[in-house]
Amino acid sequence: MRIGLVVDSACDLPKSFLDSHDIAILPITVRIDDAEQIDYRDPRVTLDFLRSHVAERGANAETLPFTVEQIRDLFLQRLIIDYDYVFCMTITRTRSPIYENAQQASFAILNEYRAIRAAAGNATPFALRVVDTQNLFSAQGILPVEAVRLRAAGEGAAKIRARLEHLAMHTHGYLIPRDLYYIRTRARMKGDRSVSLFSAALGTALDIKPVLHGYRGDTGPVAKIKGFEPAAQKMFEFAGARVRAGLMTPTLTLCYGGELDEMRALPGYTQLREICAEQNVEVFESVMSLTGMVNVGKGAVVVGFAAEPHRFE
Repeated sequence: MRIGLVVDSACDLPKSFLDSHDIAILPITVRIDDAEQIDYRDPRVTLDFLRSHVAERGANAETLPFTVEQIRDLFLQRLIIDYDYVFCMTITRTRSPIYENAQQASFAILNEYRAIRAAAGNATPFALRVVDTQNLFSAQGILPVEAVRLRAAGEGAAKIRARLEHLAMHTHGYLIPRDLYYIRTRARMKGDRSVSLFSAALGTALDIKPVLHGYRGDTGPVAKIKGFEPAAQKMFEFAGARVRAGLMTPTLTLCYGGELDEMRALPGYTQLREICAEQNVEVFESVMSLTGMVNVGKGAVVVGFAAEPHRFE
């Protein structure tokens, strides 16, 4: 059985990994005033955006995910011919309509694929599964990395499906933003009042940085630390402790809203990489997607892994 994998462009994994494993992308369009940029997970495009004057207006950007019709067309034009079973792994449904759009598209796809496959000389059934990763950014990457491993090991669709759905319930993402005002503006643009003006002003004045935890579709603060670098160091040290305690997959993912050398220079980063090497945990680091950066601001850092429930300490 030919198994295909699909992610959306908010999934922060290296482009080289996505390309080498033929992982298809559901792109997200970023619109700022009259300018539009389609996010195809190209780090060069993302960094060019970051350096341009457009980035200064990023807080007012609008993100437009693939519609039901666009997802349907992608599958019917390519994926139903190339594969027999496809896993489509999306950003958490609580933060984006991509999951629901993919679910709706799946009904049309499964109703229309037979004639197209038959014309291509394939009369066997086609199936797909839309999986909510229940997380954001680099934490989304845990599932596709595991899917690649299972596919390479020759596992069947049923086992891969069960494993991905189990991991989605145990994936943790930790994020530290640099600019609370930016986070507040983006939240208000999307109708989210969780970051008040007072807390943003106070946090900025005192240089307090929250550590946000993404887990099972919810995102909320688990710590407040003075200074971005001390906060990053604390998060990296915590991630290292979780690696030593044992992860559910040998994978740790990282993304950064800027040049990766800036992230690599943060305190605690080198030690985290050393711990991962000691524990045979593979590290995937990538420039944060354009979609991610317009939502959480430049300079944000995220770490993701799958583990049993725990507390940030």
